Amino acid sequence: MFEVLVYMFENYIDTHFRPDENTLSQELYAAGFDEDDINGAFSWFNQLELMTEQATIYEKPNHVSTRIFMADELKKITGESIGFILFLVEANILNSAQRELVLDLAMNLPQSEVSIEEMRWIVLMITWGASKSGPDKTKEYLFIEDALLNKQKPTLH
Repeated sequence: MFEVLVYMFENYIDTHFRPDENTLSQELYAAGFDEDDINGAFSWFNQLELMTEQATIYEKPNHVSTRIFMADELKKITGESIGFILFLVEANILNSAQRELVLDLAMNLPQSEVSIEEMRWIVLMITWGASKSGPDKTKEYLFIEDALLNKQKPTLH
């Protein structure tokens, strides 16, 4: 299912045109994707769109919170992925509401483990929504896009 999400994001997210679900479903099926994966991706993507349309998801909180991870989250989400999310929160790229959305969407994926690459894609999809809400949010999207697409590890200073 995750491959379907990446395909949809890469092909339609930056365009102002997105075919209806029936047309898109036929295109995805013709591209070789399984019908269950296509339906699961539509459901997941619709959840993402609903959540990112809420204005509060991009507001800066006026308090600091500590996130305690549940056992099922620690089992499904790799330690590297959790470290990446915590880094993004600490760097003020994600706020606590966005962090929770990332974790919810990761937990809603059907696979038993969410890798760092998959986590980066989820964050990219969420920060893309944030980049639509104003020019000051675009830098977060570009940072995540660079982290995802750049094969070299970043240099820490």
